[in-house]
Amino acid sequence: MSHDCSRPIGDAGIYAFDARGVAKRFRHAAIFGALAALMPGETMRFCNDHDPIPLLHQIGDHFGDKIKMAYISREPGEIVIDFLVAA
Repeated sequence: MSHDCSRPIGDAGIYAFDARGVAKRFRHAAIFGALAALMPGETMRFCNDHDPIPLLHQIGDHFGDKIKMAYISREPGEIVIDFLVAA
């Protein structure tokens, strides 16, 4: 299933975050800030050009069970992950 991160998401409560447009030195801080800004029940749809496995571990360590992660696409060059804030 292909997902185009350049297109807006129509579903309420889902916010796109395209990491490819954020400078690498700011990327992790921007992602953590965006996740912290989400309200319970909201989702950040994260797009990247590579699978950020170390980042996923950091998010899990920092947020614990508050953030649920689910891959939407795991194709090479097209990684899309939904981060849902638990209610």
